[in-house]
Amino acid sequence: MKTIIIGAGMAGLSAARILVQNGHNVAVLDKSRGVGGRMSTRTIDMAKADHGAQYFSVKTPEFQELISELQFENIAAEWHLAQRENVRYVGTKGMNSIPKKMASTLNVLVNEKVISIENNIAKTESGNEYDFDNLIITIPIPQVIELFRNSKIKFSHNDKNVLRKIEYEPCIAVMAVLKQPTEIVSGGIILENQPVAWIADNFQKGITETPTLTIHASAKYSAEHFDDDLQEVAKDMLSSVNQYINLKNIVTFQTHRWKFSNAIKRYEKPFYQVENLPIYLAGDGFGLGNVEGAFLSGYYLGMNL
Repeated sequence: MKTIIIGAGMAGLSAARILVQNGHNVAVLDKSRGVGGRMSTRTIDMAKADHGAQYFSVKTPEFQELISELQFENIAAEWHLAQRENVRYVGTKGMNSIPKKMASTLNVLVNEKVISIENNIAKTESGNEYDFDNLIITIPIPQVIELFRNSKIKFSHNDKNVLRKIEYEPCIAVMAVLKQPTEIVSGGIILENQPVAWIADNFQKGITETPTLTIHASAKYSAEHFDDDLQEVAKDMLSSVNQYINLKNIVTFQTHRWKFSNAIKRYEKPFYQVENLPIYLAGDGFGLGNVEGAFLSGYYLGMNL
């Protein structure tokens, strides 16, 4: 059985691992230059900063099995946030170290953006074609809708009802290299009702030897300023948290827009098969959401194919 997976984030990699174990011929395609999706870590000069997902929880035995394995290999570690009672987990060398490990034994092809699907063939922007028996799509649902439109594939009434349930919030991230670490307790602070919702000191988090800060704007602020000049938005965000950060401590900063940062409304089941087609949708818009939900979405889909 030949399976093509679009998206090398947690859901796509999780599904691929299960399918390969079960004897499928699997190729994972991703439009980016690396794996991980929102499990993302950026290098700025000699510094590193997680700028997508910052941490994750573990509630299910299926996910715990993977994380225990990664802890044993020193790829994942516990992170105790002062504002959270339950244990959180991070990648020891950045959040993207986890998907990199998951992808290490898989056939993953990056810089391959799928632009159309026709007669069980996925066609990419680079001109390559990949035939399949089953197609798994794990990218955000608005991108799925665009892909289907370009492919002239029509959704059924039931398909549309499922997809309407899924909604996302945006997030603007700022990564700042510092002269010295902050004094934020436990290295992370969650804010409410402010332009900035999250501050993390990546040095205290343990992923970089150079002090680096990550701040995430709130969903409201991100939506209001998503298309604004990012340099000005970053300056505004940093100024809004100057009680935690000495602005004179900032050496340089970079920004990133996450248009589909968080699935705030999801389809209740972990995956969905498009009616009358060997095409399956999965990701953090299905089931539990967030990092663990994305993993489980791919896991359960892989187990059912």
